[in-house]
Amino acid sequence: MNKGIKLWKKATKIIPGGNSILSKRPDRYVPDLWPTYFERAKGINVWGLDGKKYLDMAQMGIGSSILGYSNKSVNFEVNKAIKQGVSTTLNSKEEYILAKKLLSLNKGFSSVKFARSGGEAMAMAVRIARAYYKDAKIAFSGYHGWFDWYLATNLENKSNLNNHLLPGLSTKGVPSSLKGSIYPFSYDSVSDFCRLTKKHKNIKIIVVESGRSDFPNSKFVREIMSFVKKNKAILICDEITTGFRYNGKGLYEDVGFKPDLAVYGKGMGNGFAITAVVGKKKIMKFAQETFISSSNWSERVGFVAANKTLEIINKKKTWLHINRIGKLISKGWNDIIKKHKLKISVGNFYPLISMKLNYGNLNNYILTFFIQEMLKKGYLASSSIYVSYAHKESHVKKYLRETDKIFFTISNNLNLKFFKKKLKNRIRSDSFKRL
Repeated sequence: MNKGIKLWKKATKIIPGGNSILSKRPDRYVPDLWPTYFERAKGINVWGLDGKKYLDMAQMGIGSSILGYSNKSVNFEVNKAIKQGVSTTLNSKEEYILAKKLLSLNKGFSSVKFARSGGEAMAMAVRIARAYYKDAKIAFSGYHGWFDWYLATNLENKSNLNNHLLPGLSTKGVPSSLKGSIYPFSYDSVSDFCRLTKKHKNIKIIVVESGRSDFPNSKFVREIMSFVKKNKAILICDEITTGFRYNGKGLYEDVGFKPDLAVYGKGMGNGFAITAVVGKKKIMKFAQETFISSSNWSERVGFVAANKTLEIINKKKTWLHINRIGKLISKGWNDIIKKHKLKISVGNFYPLISMKLNYGNLNNYILTFFIQEMLKKGYLASSSIYVSYAHKESHVKKYLRETDKIFFTISNNLNLKFFKKKLKNRIRSDSFKRL
């Protein structure tokens, strides 16, 4: 048993769930084999507690390290800020500087509010929208955090979030009074969106990801924009995942959404905690009509990190490199899939490139085997890759060579007996498992 798993077993005894984020639990990768904890990281290299180096061809800090781990320029500015003090009775000027930068990247918007996590920022955006439209109902698609406003959709139907977040999510702790306040619709489905908005009245807030594994089709975007205009609804675009990866700003502009509020996070601080809600003044002013405040939202480090990260992104046009690398991975995956005649589809959103297995009950066995075998070769792997500016063509070529070998083995052994024999431990799980 590796040191990471040993520590994890101890952690589960004193930390509910073992850690503070579901996406980093070893059960989502290869239970009892995943390194789980890191000592240090640089570029796309991560060193586990056993001292072994891995190349991260998976989550890159769940998408937060857009420039690569421990970026020298960002860290320099952060360290300088730490020496000068990060939190005092007074505000830091970097908050204003960051607000101006974000407004320059989001034409037509005039106000910004900051937080430190994506879930917080989404909750803030929804609170502001609800302050503007009292008792308005919400229609949403995609994943938008853990707060009550979002989980409340499972009060209506316990499986509502199955295709948006995870199956099996409980509504324990969510006030029953929120039942009937929020409804899901399938991403990129015009018919599902129309069905929902016809069925439920007083929907005045639409929440949607600007993109997922693929870009939204134009009909879907037009239908949402038509509804928003006709019903004077508020459109909130969640750019937490997509922001700064495709074009150095929000994806919404390129796909045709015209939001009233846009929410940014993840890569904006290159691993340092910072998120933002950017929006139209007539709606954002309602942030002062309700109560939104937190001590650490004024902390200096996040602002400093984001200012430097956005400077690098726009100076070096990092999105061009990120999209090129993602395209190389996509082509490599598709070539390998075709070569071995596998039933796997690949998404078209290159900055967060993903593949979907189509083998029913074998899916998690196959993916667990893939992750397990890639670990042996020194890779952190999964079914998706958050591409960073630190990923190079040489990394991709080596990664694809190993992927080809493993996919060859998979293609010749598509049966349960093989995977049960070859897997060292339990298979991965996509469900919400209470540890």
